[in-house]
Amino acid sequence: MIPDPPKFSDEEMAKCRDTGDYMPVLFEWYKFVASVGFVFANLVQDSPAVRNDITHRDYVVLTGLLNRCSRLMLANVALSHEGKFGESTSILDRCIFESCVILSWLLINTNDDRFDRCFASGFKTELELKDQIMQAVEERGGEHLSIEDRMLNSIDNHFVEVGFDDELVRATPGLPDMAAMLDFLGHQRLSYTVGQRIGSHFVHGTWVGLRMHYLQKQDDGTFQPTNNVEPHVNQFVFIPFIVIDTIKDFITFIFQGVEEEQEAMIGMMDGIIEEIQNVNQEIVGADFHVAEGEH
Repeated sequence: MIPDPPKFSDEEMAKCRDTGDYMPVLFEWYKFVASVGFVFANLVQDSPAVRNDITHRDYVVLTGLLNRCSRLMLANVALSHEGKFGESTSILDRCIFESCVILSWLLINTNDDRFDRCFASGFKTELELKDQIMQAVEERGGEHLSIEDRMLNSIDNHFVEVGFDDELVRATPGLPDMAAMLDFLGHQRLSYTVGQRIGSHFVHGTWVGLRMHYLQKQDDGTFQPTNNVEPHVNQFVFIPFIVIDTIKDFITFIFQGVEEEQEAMIGMMDGIIEEIQNVNQEIVGADFHVAEGEH
């Protein structure tokens, strides 16, 4: 059952307007979106409204990715509830973004091999490790280390439980890159730049990432370590938007024969986006008006 959305009094909204701090409102909407994701991620496959032409293996990939998005959002809630760890929440945002893109790609794509490609993408790294272990064993004249046997068993178990073996992993192409998936989903190149490329600063620690989160410039031109980074308000808008859009794709794909209920659920998701957008509009103000003067 989907929980009730957050409600705010006129006094609470007036305080946000007076202070310019809308984070308390967006924080509650962020938590709510995470809870909505949990509801759909825990939908049992034998529900009569769920389509019956998808294997259990493929179904749990979909719900697993949605559960990942929701749990990472919950991790961001835990990290940021005191206005701290903006650098860490930015890294998790990149993970949520990627999971949403992959999940939507699986939901909208109609190619029969799309789930196999999803499995193969992860398995290729495992197979590379397996090949390196086997080469080391061969170089020792066939002697196995105990830790190597445990690693090999773990890799093989991962393969077998979803119907893969070494040769199938080698023969199956992996997923397209993020840019290609976003293009397939109809997103502009800007989505890739903002969601993936900008997010790389925080994941990899580029100079831009260091300056934004870890180094503060002093009056004399030197740099000192930053002690705390507050999460940016945009994080509590962008991630809920992309997660709700992905949940809409999930609803459209999963539910069959219940068009009226499906339409109502999609309408509910659109309503959530509208509520967050209304708050965001107050925050951005004239940001999207045509700028005047030289740049």
